[in-house]
Amino acid sequence: MKEILAGLPWWVKWVAVPIIALVVFGGLILSVLHFVVALLFKVLVFVAVVGGLIYVVRKFMAGSSSRSDW
Repeated sequence: MKEILAGLPWWVKWVAVPIIALVVFGGLILSVLHFVVALLFKVLVFVAVVGGLIYVVRKFMAGSSSRSDW
């Protein structure tokens, strides 16, 4: 690969090749990025719901500790 790019100007290596790669693989990059962001959002929602559930259960258990019906 170095031999192929050795005789080319700098702008071909650092501008044209990355632009071509973005055009060719842009859809794939965006779909992977969308998947990662959606997965992180779902993990965040899961953590918030589990945290809220633990908070509600602890509040309920703390309020019901005076009762002996459990």
